[in-house]
Amino acid sequence: MLLIAGLGNPGRQYAGNRHNVGFMAADAINRRHSFSPWSKKFNALVSEGRLGGKKVLLMKPQTFMNLSGQAVGEAMRFYKLTPDDLIVTYDELDLAPGKLRVKRGGGAGGHNGIRSIDAHCGKDYRRVRIGIGHPGDKDRVTGYVLSDFSKSDHEWLEPLLAAIADNAELLVRSDDSGFMNKVNLALRGQTDGRKGETAAAKGQSHIRQARPKTPSMPVPQTGPMAAILKKLLGREQ
Repeated sequence: MLLIAGLGNPGRQYAGNRHNVGFMAADAINRRHSFSPWSKKFNALVSEGRLGGKKVLLMKPQTFMNLSGQAVGEAMRFYKLTPDDLIVTYDELDLAPGKLRVKRGGGAGGHNGIRSIDAHCGKDYRRVRIGIGHPGDKDRVTGYVLSDFSKSDHEWLEPLLAAIADNAELLVRSDDSGFMNKVNLALRGQTDGRKGETAAAKGQSHIRQARPKTPSMPVPQTGPMAAILKKLLGREQ
């Protein structure tokens, strides 16, 4: 058996949030592959089905994001699963909107849902990181992830979720590179936003692409502020 856990927060008020894109991916797989209706078990909503000839349990923890590992860990212990049997889909601030990466293991990157799963299940599982972009300021992150996707976001979000569902069998076969290629091909042209953005992003790291440019503030060369800056920085302005 394989366990695919989508992360998010329970409740209608959170359903459209960027932080809930992991739930959205699990729902897309459920619909596309005619899994069983969602039912309550392991402090989660679960659904069973088959992908690529293998039994798969879809899960949406209902413990709220920060305690996701409690539900996932309970299911893994019940079915005697190892981290090799676990795939987690979740939102990634440090990937540009519409970008997707799959990796095994690694750090939590500040994501409390992943931190919880690491604590309860170990770290050597596969992570499907769904890019939502970064607001550009760490003080705005909480409000950003707990806000709904914008209308323009749905131009890439809906094709992305469809591509994840259409190619989920590749994940089950552990063909992570094939899965990423198929999803990226399906999304080609959807994530540019404006003509020329893709070309401009070439050569930048994925983190740089995820964070919007912030205008630089002009540094005063004369006057009281220039004198204060010179004193604080200890150098000529």
